[in-house]
Amino acid sequence: NAKLRHVEKDVLIPQIMRERAKELCSDKVQAFTKCCKETGLLMVVKCRQENAALKDCLVSYYTDPAFYEECKTEYLKQRAEYRATGIKKKKQKLPSNV
Repeated sequence: NAKLRHVEKDVLIPQIMRERAKELCSDKVQAFTKCCKETGLLMVVKCRQENAALKDCLVSYYTDPAFYEECKTEYLKQRAEYRATGIKKKKQKLPSNV
């Protein structure tokens, strides 16, 4: 059954999209994190370039319909597995700096 509830469309699938986009943009996440750690309080001014690059990367994934469908398929697969087994798949924890 591929029918989705409101919460699945608007919350759960976008959550998967955010997590995957962070993984795919990890180089930009790391560059922004490094810049912020090095500059401290002036990060708002000095890390604009890194922030813009990160934002552009993430937004490109968030607005891509093919990426949405890919994440939707992944979610439906996880949901089907859960419904069949009753065992929730544990999420992999990413390092805190990613």
